[in-house]
Amino acid sequence: MKRIFPALLVLLASASAGWAQKIPVVEKTLPNGFRVLMVERHEEPRIAGGWVAHVGSANERPGITGIAHLFEHMMFKGTPTLGTTNADRDRAIIEEQERIRDGMRAEEALMRAALRRGEVEDISSPEARTERYRELEEEFKKLVEEQRSLLVKNEFDRVYSTAGATRMNAFTTEDMTGYFIEVPSNKLELWAWMESERLLRPVFREFYSERDVVFEERRMRIESTPTGRFYEQFNALFWDAHPYNWPVIGWPSDIPAISKRQADEFYALYYQPQNITLILVGDFKESEAMPMLERYFGRIPKGTQPAPEVITQEIASVAEKRYLAEAETNPQVDILWRTTAFGHRDTYVLEVIEQLLNGRTGRLYKGLVLGRQVATDAGAGNMSKKWAGSFNVYAEARDGKTLAEVEQALYDELDKLASEPIPAEELEKVKNNFSASEYRRLTSTFGILYQLIFAEGMGDWREINAAGPRIQAVTSEDIQRVIRKYFTKENRAVAHYTRKAGAVSDEDPDLAGLAADQKPMARQLSNRIRESKDVEQLKAFLTQVRDQAAGTDPKRQQLQKILVKKIEQRLAELAQP
Repeated sequence: MKRIFPALLVLLASASAGWAQKIPVVEKTLPNGFRVLMVERHEEPRIAGGWVAHVGSANERPGITGIAHLFEHMMFKGTPTLGTTNADRDRAIIEEQERIRDGMRAEEALMRAALRRGEVEDISSPEARTERYRELEEEFKKLVEEQRSLLVKNEFDRVYSTAGATRMNAFTTEDMTGYFIEVPSNKLELWAWMESERLLRPVFREFYSERDVVFEERRMRIESTPTGRFYEQFNALFWDAHPYNWPVIGWPSDIPAISKRQADEFYALYYQPQNITLILVGDFKESEAMPMLERYFGRIPKGTQPAPEVITQEIASVAEKRYLAEAETNPQVDILWRTTAFGHRDTYVLEVIEQLLNGRTGRLYKGLVLGRQVATDAGAGNMSKKWAGSFNVYAEARDGKTLAEVEQALYDELDKLASEPIPAEELEKVKNNFSASEYRRLTSTFGILYQLIFAEGMGDWREINAAGPRIQAVTSEDIQRVIRKYFTKENRAVAHYTRKAGAVSDEDPDLAGLAADQKPMARQLSNRIRESKDVEQLKAFLTQVRDQAAGTDPKRQQLQKILVKKIEQRLAELAQP
């Protein structure tokens, strides 16, 4: 399974935009509730296939945060016929593991009680474990070893790869979990069987081992990075009531506490047919594909109850929030405002505002970096999600300039947009850039699939056809109205990051040109590329980044070029004797 860089997928496709021309999507619904989206493209003998489960971290609750992302991992563990040499004994081991885990959970409750009484400092430390917990842990380890002797590692991936499939991956966001792959056009039936099998008869083997893998992923992505924990806490400060206030990967206390029983209940509720959309793009005929989809996916029983919507809405903010942090990073200012959900009429205006502010020709760079020279970098980002949204502006302070100066300079640029009409040629340039980006996205079968997964997961695939004309209709008056409405003092959270005493900047010169919000992800991915020894994974990631480069805006293309360079350098190192 090529999944060491799943978070990048969301980053590369996070811009909401329309299309220069409409994508001819055929929409169907199977009797058991699956929605099906199909786009025929016969330019090459390949089919990009995927599906989106309409569930993300926003659908979780305190105590099981991170479970949606955990399922992204578990859905590759196989079926009774894929992943094991002895399905009966494998199932018996899983049942016995659950019996032991019930006992371990009872002991964990005693350990948490001891923590509350101050008798232990950290229940994750070996010293805090009860004697009975240690006994059960040894029993569990023996079962794990026996199960490993039965496993056929990565068989799901191997079956696909042997058939010529590529790009198998998955991702989880606050709003969705997406799965995708590209297969030769004569392997559509294999795709239908493989994907329907893991939905019909999934086996969550190695559940607790994989849970530990996710916990380690959290440590690498958040806790081991210079600013990961700060960004996580700033996000939690920003959202008061909404479930967007916890991280997609989950809180550190929740991940190791998730039980398989809870996972089974979560799966039954959110992975039922009426909560999943199947998507095919490429070299097939709809008249032949639909009977095949009905034959395979029609086997899956319809769910007994609808998956619940996210009910909790964000409460109105009555005061500005401020977050002051000392981190091993360059001094910078990060500001967030609450805005609109995906598909809201003001979302298109916010997309235009982002482009007016962003990039080397954008107002923030020209105003703060080239003009006032108070910053070394500055940018903006609109983040409209399924249930709510936010808008971000940021800047990295130049040596000798205070964060207060940088913050005020950001507000001044926004005030200009709100009070002065945007020149027609400036607004037209932004709209032309959107049109060019929309056209590029049409050149890739896989790119179309991914955009459909993303838009459908956010609420409605039709946005990819509707957004373009709506962006072209944005006026200077719309921009002024939206800034005055959302960009208020009471509606914002402001973070100041100062360099921790004694910290030395070890900035990778390759990352110097990136926007401030991109650097943490770039550092993280660069580190993982440098540490990876898996040539095939690196090659797959290289192909993925190159293919998506043409379908993203210039800001993201800069990040992609850097990643390509890093991967090529690492592959060259691994090729040396």
